[in-house]
Amino acid sequence: MDNDLLSGKVVLITGASSGIGAAAARVFAREGATVVLTARREERLAALTAELRDKGVRAGYVVGDVSVAADAARAVDFAVAEYGRLDAAFNNAGIGGDRTPLHLMTDDVYDTVMDTNVRGVFNCLRYEIAAMLDHGRGSVVNNSSVGGLVAIPTAAPYIASKHAVIGFTRAAADEYAKQGIRVNAVAPGTTRSEITADWFGRNPGLEDLANSLTPQGRTAAPEEIAEAAAWLLSDRCPFLTGTVLPVDGGFVNQ
Repeated sequence: MDNDLLSGKVVLITGASSGIGAAAARVFAREGATVVLTARREERLAALTAELRDKGVRAGYVVGDVSVAADAARAVDFAVAEYGRLDAAFNNAGIGGDRTPLHLMTDDVYDTVMDTNVRGVFNCLRYEIAAMLDHGRGSVVNNSSVGGLVAIPTAAPYIASKHAVIGFTRAAADEYAKQGIRVNAVAPGTTRSEITADWFGRNPGLEDLANSLTPQGRTAAPEEIAEAAAWLLSDRCPFLTGTVLPVDGGFVNQ
């Protein structure tokens, strides 16, 4: 019996050019998956795809912006055309936006955050689920945040968007459970990524504060989030759907 979590599965990863998405590509490939990567930055996607192929992994990429419906559809269509089906998807693409008091927040920040973090998940879910219905089963993990479970000051659009991701997760899980499609979410705590690097760079002391509020007292590596997503996508938890798994060093349990 093959012990790899994702052996033989075709998995789509959005936001795959850096951070948690790039870590997921490597972790999922190590666990036996064929990976399809999508993000906006082709140079990074091409380099990561080449790295994986050099290790014997079946991997391909599609350049696109998940907030654009046609781009999300094209990534799913590529997976099905190239590898025959879509078994699983990790909807990871997301942005943080500005850290600004709510009464000073601009329309542009709100629109950009909601388009990527909410419309992007909506676009991906509808095309991924359609492909999985054709296949008869599937598993999706959406990347929310502890910000989808609690509030973080001066990040209102981000918090609202990540709560919405959890709403989409629960709605889709309920709607498609009888068709064999599971939909879950991970809710990372403070994790090394471009979003947190930007926030920490513009807000000295923020990382120390975040770590002081985390029982484990540290920032997570992106691979730690990817490992949790791999398990949720796998067949090891067939009765688990509609759940939100905090991967946060104990932050929300205080």
